[in-house]
Amino acid sequence: MEQTHTTNHGAAATPGAQRRVLVVEDDATIVDAIAARLRAEGFLVQTATDGPAAVDAAEAWQPDLMVLDVMLPGFDGLEVCRRVQARRPVPVLMLTARDDETDMLVGLGVGADDYMTKPFSMRELAARVHVLLRRVERAALAAATPRSGILRLGELEIDHAQRRVRVRADDVHLTPTEFDLLVCLANTPRAVLSREQLLAEVWDWADASGTRTVDSHIKALRRKIGAERIRTVHGVGYALETPAP
Repeated sequence: MEQTHTTNHGAAATPGAQRRVLVVEDDATIVDAIAARLRAEGFLVQTATDGPAAVDAAEAWQPDLMVLDVMLPGFDGLEVCRRVQARRPVPVLMLTARDDETDMLVGLGVGADDYMTKPFSMRELAARVHVLLRRVERAALAAATPRSGILRLGELEIDHAQRRVRVRADDVHLTPTEFDLLVCLANTPRAVLSREQLLAEVWDWADASGTRTVDSHIKALRRKIGAERIRTVHGVGYALETPAP
């Protein structure tokens, strides 16, 4: 495993300064390119090239975020994600070589927050990393200054203070991204929000090329809260269905 490398950039010039990113990828060319770009953005970076080393590095180094390839020696990235998340929640940006929606949904199901399909631009990867870390910061701020009350929409209950969701009084485990996506839809129940609106609101991402990310997270969310609760408006976007008043 590569040793931690720091840069000489000042904190004001490097939004990612002092934030730790663990990059897990077995392709030497790709891992070196990702690490170089993230270091240029001001992140502290360590790398691992197989499943067991990734789990050990996450335990020892306590990263703020992981960039994690699905296909790894030892055991795959999905198992890495399961093991790391079981010990300590950490945002995960999953990398996959196949543009396969099933793989993406499985990744989201084991705790990944976002995914990118190879090949990808380093500019976009760096932007996604910044977005995920900002979301974590917003979640921490929301927890420290909770909104009063609990939002109830029929059998769906959203507790903003504890960032918990219940359906028919049963707890539903959502990733931080899924929770933010549900809250975004719930803020204007029955109103149709376009994929671009959701991408901008939840991901802070203005590039329409990321709308498939929205679709996959919606599918994952439906599996957890019930498919009937989120309506698709073809060619437009999604709306959260609620009981008639």
